Amino acid sequence: MTRIVNLRAIAAGALFSAAASLAGATGFNSGSTGADGPFSPTANTTVTLPPSGIFNYTTIDIPAGVTVTFARNPTNTPVVLLATGNVNIAGAIDVSGGVSLTSGFGTTGDRSLPGLGGPGGYDGGRGGAPEVNRRAGNGLGPGAGGGGDAVATCCSAGPQGGGGGGYGLAGAANLWGVTAGNTGLGGGVYGSNLLTPLVGGSGGGGGAGAAALDGFYGTGGGGGGGAILIAVSGTVTLTGSILANGGNSGNYLNTGIATQTSATGGAGSGGAIRIVASNFTGSGTLSVNGGTKGTNGFSSSFAGGNGGRGRTSTEIVTTGTLALAGLPALAITSVAGVAAPAAPSGVGDVVLAAGTANPATVVFATTGIPVGNTVSLTLTPQRGAATTVTSAPLAGTVGAASASASIDIPSGPSTLIARTSYTITVAMGESLSRFANNERVERIEISATYGGPSQAKLITVSGKVFDAPAEAMRIVALGR
Repeated sequence: MTRIVNLRAIAAGALFSAAASLAGATGFNSGSTGADGPFSPTANTTVTLPPSGIFNYTTIDIPAGVTVTFARNPTNTPVVLLATGNVNIAGAIDVSGGVSLTSGFGTTGDRSLPGLGGPGGYDGGRGGAPEVNRRAGNGLGPGAGGGGDAVATCCSAGPQGGGGGGYGLAGAANLWGVTAGNTGLGGGVYGSNLLTPLVGGSGGGGGAGAAALDGFYGTGGGGGGGAILIAVSGTVTLTGSILANGGNSGNYLNTGIATQTSATGGAGSGGAIRIVASNFTGSGTLSVNGGTKGTNGFSSSFAGGNGGRGRTSTEIVTTGTLALAGLPALAITSVAGVAAPAAPSGVGDVVLAAGTANPATVVFATTGIPVGNTVSLTLTPQRGAATTVTSAPLAGTVGAASASASIDIPSGPSTLIARTSYTITVAMGESLSRFANNERVERIEISATYGGPSQAKLITVSGKVFDAPAEAMRIVALGR
């Protein structure tokens, strides 16, 4: 059977973040070039994100009754709206995560597809199949909800709901209140209150399939809310709403037959909204609520968990220029000799022929990361447990290095996530200590995720982990 590798969760050029530099400037400058002119839609509009995710406007005016949404780009970057003048939002900007499908009686076909993450957010996990392959898929993202499995608590082997995605708050576990091999758990907390780096919400896990073959698929997890940065040299007036809510998981329709019921997925977590401006006014809404779990017509015990809340940040800055900071990079370049596309779509990016031997070789490329370090590769299948392997040491130079790892790739779609960490000098660690509760930083971890932006973490000498703000990573990039 053909094996498909979705490069939704690999690769990543730079960690996407932003921070104001206060050196020698008068008045706040959003960094917009104004090249995209004014943005003033008069009807509901879906805007396609450019590869960078960045728009350089002069002014933005979204009138009441108008909703603006965004189509994800191939690298699923956050939305970045820069403006040289003022921004007025009386209508709505919506980067919320997608909902998963309803399943059960009265539905047809495979209803296990997950909700998609909003721009910069992560997808939910796929629902489990009836009788066979009952275990559902995990959501994607740093706070991914776990996929549900079959548990021997009721009905011989009751289906377990998916865990909700986490972000600013943890996602909820499935309603069984038990774990079967640590499945169906809610996702954890991650990210920074300053939203540097800017990263979206995580997906909920899928719900397990029914015990009987005449049942239907479990529902997929909801998508995580997206991430948006609005940086304005002038004033932001918000009387409408900016939405980055997590996606709900689909309901399961049941006629009351226990053996035919599947579980519902967990909901996605809320995403991220960051506003940086010279002035901010208005009593509008910034919403990053977690999604709501789907219901099961037979019993609430077969439901998943709700998604956790996301994060918001509003900053009034009177001087400086917004800087988009680049960081060390990690990417997957090929799988079993098949080159990864330069601009992956996130669906079927690498297709391996049925006769391709396992284990398959996955090749990585890095920039700005010291040689000799290894890369951790995690494969998450469409359904079932994830597998992690470690690469050979990176070889080459700090500017351009490579490594490879071997991993068994199962039939059907799979997602790959790569991570690497490296030790820094004592002097550098002391310099970064102010970002880690004044404890010296020992290592930096780079997580390459194509399904959302890359992230960096600071790991201290005692093992504590802190999200790396843009200021910290600029120090790393400059080597001082």
